[in-house]
Amino acid sequence: METLFLIISSYLLGSIPTAFILMKLLRNIDIRKAGSGNVGGMNTYEVSGSKLLGFVVFLVDALKGYFAVLLARKLFHDNFLMIGLSVFFVVLGHCYSVWISFKGGRGLATAFGSTITFIPGAFVIWALIWFAVYVKSKDIHLGNIWATISTFILLVINFQFMKKFIYPSTQNFLEYFVIVFLVLGLIFIRHLEPLREILSKTRLKKEV
Repeated sequence: METLFLIISSYLLGSIPTAFILMKLLRNIDIRKAGSGNVGGMNTYEVSGSKLLGFVVFLVDALKGYFAVLLARKLFHDNFLMIGLSVFFVVLGHCYSVWISFKGGRGLATAFGSTITFIPGAFVIWALIWFAVYVKSKDIHLGNIWATISTFILLVINFQFMKKFIYPSTQNFLEYFVIVFLVLGLIFIRHLEPLREILSKTRLKKEV
């Protein structure tokens, strides 16, 4: 029963559409129909032109992830799998919100908030790879995609090292793999559209 409560609570917490609510209240704009249509901090900034508003959306979305993990710790203490499931479902709620016809963001802010006290090494690896790719390409989405794929590979092949920096830790590689695969896989799925756009632009350049 507690597991079901955690799953539902994490999803509903993640599904709070921060960008949609703030843009509607402050700018009378449906963020789903503006810019990229992404219900997240970056599109909020790009559509509104306000760095502050974009940051507030990012911060609130990150806090959703943080509080989901906090709830999981209260209910299950040092159970890696349960905390991992809370991460997945809060990110799932953010990406596919029941309140806005299952639209949502790309999951990065919420994943950041939920993993920073759980698997902080994942964020560090992701951020470093993202920065390196972005510096070279100047493309945020390309950075997101490369960082997500590379982080998944590095986390999996370095399990013995990474488990020293997981709170709570686990000795079970399978449950570790499942959580890493679910969370980063979800983020990758949310980046399929920008990936198609990047590939399309690359083909056009080659044709020209």
